[in-house]
Amino acid sequence: MTAVDVATVDFEASARRVDDAVASALALDEPARNIALELKKAVEAFHHDALVAIVRALRADPRGKELLFELVDDPAVVAVLTLQGIVRPSLLARAEAALARVRPFLASHGGDVELVGVDDGVARVRLKGACQGCSMSAVTLRESVERALVDGVEEIRAIEVFDGDPEVAFIPVSSIARRPGRAEDGWVTGPPAGTVPEGGMVRFDVGEESFVITNVANRLAVFRNECAHQGMSLDGGLVDDGVLVCPWHGFRYDASTGECLSAPGVQLQQVPHRVDGGLVRLRVG
Repeated sequence: MTAVDVATVDFEASARRVDDAVASALALDEPARNIALELKKAVEAFHHDALVAIVRALRADPRGKELLFELVDDPAVVAVLTLQGIVRPSLLARAEAALARVRPFLASHGGDVELVGVDDGVARVRLKGACQGCSMSAVTLRESVERALVDGVEEIRAIEVFDGDPEVAFIPVSSIARRPGRAEDGWVTGPPAGTVPEGGMVRFDVGEESFVITNVANRLAVFRNECAHQGMSLDGGLVDDGVLVCPWHGFRYDASTGECLSAPGVQLQQVPHRVDGGLVRLRVG
């Protein structure tokens, strides 16, 4: 296949072809099905070893790191690396996948669910249709959503439920004159320091600006909520052994300094901060 042919491959069509082949294998009688699935596992294991070797070689060389930085923009590359466990899907992506598995059951009862976000082990969901209310049917559907998320995503331990569409809040005109929380000297009061879990992070917004606060070995760091790769939000990602992992393309940063571990010369934007009276104070703007 030429370079031009490779560039024009329809990624979604290829993915559908794989899904269709797996579905056909699962429909075979047991002996044939086991042979087909064993072949699939063997091929994936063979590819996994080769891909790990490629990624390690790229990361070991500054020029390779730059190339790897560009490659993760390709959805096909990300999909393959994710399938092989080399790039871990984001927390939000795994939560959405867990909900996708329960949506057909909800729809069969006239209900639906929307993932609002995930914070500190709690998934916030909005239930719609028959999932609302206090009837036994609604309770059963809610329990199905909770079970799908808690059992399907290891970081989620509970859910917070909202019913129906979000309410429109009344905002006094007087509150629009200044961004909420911004002091005259540029320092704003953030969340209590104790709410930032050790080995984790929380998001804090000031008007249209967004920040993440990390806690590594009980030392806080504050960064603008923008991945240095494409400027996408970092909340919803993970802090794993002192490494902040972006939920979108898996870029990794030192959670204490903001230094990018996936690409050289890249840094998260740090924000000056201090702790006063148990509250995190940020210097913004």
